[in-house]
Amino acid sequence: MGVGVQVEVRKKPFINFMEISYNTTVTAISVAILLGNKYKLLYGDLKELTNKLNEAKSKPINFSGDVPQRLIPFFCDSINKNGPYPVVLITEPEHVKEILTKNYVYQKQIHPNPFSKILALGLSKLEEDKWAKHRKIISPAFQVEKLKHMLPAFYQSCSEMISKWEEIIPNETSFELDVWPDFQLMTSEVISRTAFGSSYEEGRIVFELQREQAEHVTDISRTVYIPGTRFLPTKRNKRMLEIKKQVQTTIRRIIDKRLMAMEAGDPSKNDLLGILLESNMKEIEQHGSKDFGMTTIEVIEECKLFYFAGQETTSVLLVWTMILLCLHPEWQARAREEVLQVIGNEKTNFEGLSRLKIVTMILYETLRLFPPVPTYRRRNKDEVKLGELNLPAGVLLFIPTVLIHYDKELWGEDAKEFKPERFSEGLLKATKGHLSFIPFSGGPRVCIGQNFAMMEAKMAIAMILQKFSFELSPSYTHALVASFALRPQYGAPLVMRKL
Repeated sequence: MGVGVQVEVRKKPFINFMEISYNTTVTAISVAILLGNKYKLLYGDLKELTNKLNEAKSKPINFSGDVPQRLIPFFCDSINKNGPYPVVLITEPEHVKEILTKNYVYQKQIHPNPFSKILALGLSKLEEDKWAKHRKIISPAFQVEKLKHMLPAFYQSCSEMISKWEEIIPNETSFELDVWPDFQLMTSEVISRTAFGSSYEEGRIVFELQREQAEHVTDISRTVYIPGTRFLPTKRNKRMLEIKKQVQTTIRRIIDKRLMAMEAGDPSKNDLLGILLESNMKEIEQHGSKDFGMTTIEVIEECKLFYFAGQETTSVLLVWTMILLCLHPEWQARAREEVLQVIGNEKTNFEGLSRLKIVTMILYETLRLFPPVPTYRRRNKDEVKLGELNLPAGVLLFIPTVLIHYDKELWGEDAKEFKPERFSEGLLKATKGHLSFIPFSGGPRVCIGQNFAMMEAKMAIAMILQKFSFELSPSYTHALVASFALRPQYGAPLVMRKL
């Protein structure tokens, strides 16, 4: 028997119910008894969900195609179904705002597979007082004034990528280049430099290991987890444990060196680790107890998280921006004109980046059409009332970013179209005051690194526009896939020309 719940439905029924534990279905109703799919031992609806994802990934889509259907086909196809364990599909901006704002009431839904915890147990997976403590200690590292000191690291990494392109792209002729791997490498280099500064080479090793670990975790997450299997001495399990130990040992060595230098009176570095350690020491000294600070293990986990927070978000933002500028050469021309007018062919600096209004509009519109995280999940800790909806404790709340960003009621009939001019008067005007633009989430748990990502992306796009023009290669295949972030499944081959 299902759970009876009263639902307030909008003009278009976007608040729906689904079954979870991989038995996931959806319906749109006002008052009903919800009956879900028949329970299937262990697998539930996982096979159907996986089959639909594989089917969607097996073929590209047109640029005017249905992006939500490509990314979350099972949920789209599940409308008008329901189940005994409710999941509420939330797209009403006021409800989204309440969920993301009341982060102590609506908490993050952590993947049940324990293998997912091996990547990092940092800020993004913490709750309540522990989250608040870590957020307070980490926040100084991402203040704009601190980020200004990281611009040289941004510039150096971007310059290395640009120099590589200049070497392989002939003069006065075009050259096909898949920019996706280079963006991944460049953003990894940025994180290595900004996180560990002078320990950049060691940091680079850490992030290479983390990338391999992420591949293992991704593969495992696509299968049913059988309790206890993580303790089996399989080749993969042993390798994952080996990576975990090597990453911890390397970061601990970097931290120990930095702490010894700080105790000897050396000023803290203007990198993420240095600022984090300095902030942590101040918090402990202020309260006179280590309980108010982070342990070394917790600092290590936050360093591991830097990789995913910084590398994935920026690399996918850059690749989709380039693809959209290929599709809309008039905007590529406008952006280049602005860069040359504001910065010229000089070295990019903070003041110049802050004046790039058209580039910022383009980046915002890219984030709307291709949000790095296609969905967010929250679970209400206790029984709660959300609008007219009474939710028992433990309901999974599913916030589909892609549906909200493509909603015609919120964005107009041209919601599918690339129109950066939406943001010409800023975010507030573009969203009409609604929380309908959430590429970095929202509320107190809004992505702490969003300014970092935007600053890095602005610099990279500006530097590329200074040196190259580009268009889509005939070999480009438009296929989106949601991994840790929204990636191009078959890369991004572009036809590049030197200016």
